[in-house]
Amino acid sequence: MGPPLGRRSLREKLDLRLIDLLLGLLVLCLAVTEIGTIIYIWGLQSEFVDLVRRFGNPLELGAKGFVSLVIVVVAYIGTGVVKRAIENGAKRRDGISDHEAEIAFRIAQLAIYLAGVLGLLGLWEIDLSGLLIGAGFLGIVLGMAARQTLGAVLAGFVLMFARPFEIGDWVQVGDNEGIVTEISIVNTRIQTFDGEYVMLPNDYVGSEEVVNRSRKGRLRLHVAVGVDYETDVDEAVEVAEETMGELEDVLSVPRPQAVLTEFGDSAVTIDLRFWIDKPSARRKWRAHTAVISAVHAAFAEHDIKIPYPQREVSARPEADGFRVRDAPSPGDGDSDGDERSAAVEGAVSENADETDDNGSESADAGEDEHER
Repeated sequence: MGPPLGRRSLREKLDLRLIDLLLGLLVLCLAVTEIGTIIYIWGLQSEFVDLVRRFGNPLELGAKGFVSLVIVVVAYIGTGVVKRAIENGAKRRDGISDHEAEIAFRIAQLAIYLAGVLGLLGLWEIDLSGLLIGAGFLGIVLGMAARQTLGAVLAGFVLMFARPFEIGDWVQVGDNEGIVTEISIVNTRIQTFDGEYVMLPNDYVGSEEVVNRSRKGRLRLHVAVGVDYETDVDEAVEVAEETMGELEDVLSVPRPQAVLTEFGDSAVTIDLRFWIDKPSARRKWRAHTAVISAVHAAFAEHDIKIPYPQREVSARPEADGFRVRDAPSPGDGDSDGDERSAAVEGAVSENADETDDNGSESADAGEDEHER
């Protein structure tokens, strides 16, 4: 009986890495042998020894070269060990995706290689002050030129380790809602329910409110319905709950609920609350449609009225109705009427006088013009 599958795959990976290492060492040995052969054939032994002595003691240089080779080998093997550890940890925990495991491995690999390079530079006593000063100025320039990109990168690392959502989750980020299809270091891509792909910078995602509707594997939905004021609301609530409990698209646990919420303008409002599992846009609208159709049919069967919007129109009561004022007769001796008549006659006479004056003035002007 052979070894277990996991141990066999681990052994295969280890053998492959050792084979790569042995091949690398073999290539290095062949290169050294070839260089030595060329030096021996061309008779350059003394020149080679003088060249080596310029850099220091040959034994010391040989020891440093051997230690450098060990550092490179250890760094190469260390990355393999770290990769296997991260893969095994990701398999044991369901919350870590393959993408996150790959990102963690790349970061660890970069850290190991950087430590190896610093170790080699320190071993060969290379002055790093100028390099560090130049790297510092370069970092300042790059930071000022790409501060938004760096902010998105830092936010991407925060999202990857905080894990507010995973690939395939139904999320709402600000005004954008859809299914997460990709999470990179810089951007997060979601597919909207219209079939469009939206790229959201990670710094925007980190600064906005994120609603994950798939986090618990189920989602509660709401449907509002109104019943007539003359309806028995207890019966309506009971009928609605029984109807929702019989639907396949609605979870039975937690059980659906019908709750009275408010007195509307034309009806008493009932909030129908029900749950669905494995939330998605298709399952949401399918359950939504099923609940509305089933409750509507059940209310019609039990003579529960869903009223139209209604308005009540009323008017103020008039005791005497409309009354038209009678015109005064000529012989009544109404002083107000006489005054109004006198005022009218005076206004007419004034208008007539003004007309005569204007007419005479126009005539005089005409005669003067004729004489000229």
